[in-house]
Amino acid sequence: MTRIMNAQRQDEARIRDLIAGWEEAMRNRDAERVVTHFAPGAMVFDMAPPLRQDAAVVTDVAPVRQWFAQFDDTFDFEVRDLAVTVGAHVAYAHSLNRMGTTTDAPEQFQLWFRATYGLRKLGDEWLITHLHESTPFYMEAPFTAAVDLKP
Repeated sequence: MTRIMNAQRQDEARIRDLIAGWEEAMRNRDAERVVTHFAPGAMVFDMAPPLRQDAAVVTDVAPVRQWFAQFDDTFDFEVRDLAVTVGAHVAYAHSLNRMGTTTDAPEQFQLWFRATYGLRKLGDEWLITHLHESTPFYMEAPFTAAVDLKP
């Protein structure tokens, strides 16, 4: 039993490192590194249209690089309140994430949103196989996104 618990703790630490690495890659606008955190065949339901991204888009560095290009050094990204549950070969995690700009430029924005990660252990490496991001919305008309929320 102790050996299993030690393995789970090690795997949890590796998953936390993986997500911290993805967070750092996002914050540094390192498109090449961002895509390395996803497994081949990953499914992503992220903030950008369309409703889902297929595996070819998720691991293609060009659209990520193009998206980052619209920001100068003012882009910021944070993963907060990360919780991880680990099994032998699959895991899931969830967090509150923030993306935005760090200046008062006209394009300034700050957005907190929710993220859920599905992960698989492929060989000795944990990779993200499913990412779902969502923004809450106000349930009364005009049903706008609740982009003013903060934890």
